[in-house]
Order: sequence, then C-alpha cells, then structure tokens
Amino acid sequence: MSDETNPLRDAIRQAIDENAVILFMKGTPEQPMCGFSARTAGALQTLDTPFAAVDILPDPRIRQELSALSNWPTIPQLFVRGELVGGADIVAEMYESGELAELLGVEQPDEVAPETREPAPLAIENRL
Repeated sequence: MSDETNPLRDAIRQAIDENAVILFMKGTPEQPMCGFSARTAGALQTLDTPFAAVDILPDPRIRQELSALSNWPTIPQLFVRGELVGGADIVAEMYESGELAELLGVEQPDEVAPETREPAPLAIENRL
C-alpha cells in the first residue's frame, strides 16, 4: 500500500502538520501509561507549552504507521513544527540543557526536572 492511499498515515501526517507541538504517547498527558510518556509530557507541561497529544494505545496501527512515517521505532515521539524532535531520552536531555525551551520559544523554568515533580506511573506498566 502506498503512502497516498493510506488514510491512517495521511491522518497522522495531517495531525503533525496542523499542530505546532504534538506528542504521540502511551496514554494521555493526564494519565500517561508509561514512564517515558509521563516524562516527555511532564517536560512540556513544566515549560507551560500547549501541545496536542495522541494516545497510540487504542489502535496498534497508529504506532505502526507513525513509526513508518517518522522512521523512529519507539514511543513517545515529539514533533515540533512538523519535525520529529525525538523520544523521551532526547526530550529529557533537551529539557535539561534548555534546548527544548529554546526550540519551543519559551522560558526555561528555575524549578526541578519534570521527572521529580510527579512520580511516573510505572506501577501500572509493571503489574502487567
């Protein structure tokens, strides 16, 4: 199946194009379903950045099509102005260095790192 005839991939591409900042994650920002997604959403929330979020868990095809589109195998995936920034580790490093705030055009807060603000819901994943 080519890209032109794939409605799901087209919808993902459209969501990336229409949202300045979009995070594809496991769960939602309010209820992340893995620690990596929690950390990445937490970084954006700490920077007080409005962002769209897509939960990839309800339909496994979302993850498959997103990874095919981005050439990035892991979740979460953060896109800013249509470009893939990366996953949790890259976003965390960029947050720590101030690069993420600079990319988003916001001030870097003087508070602690996002992973220390709230405990990540790792227990949910570990019980499975």
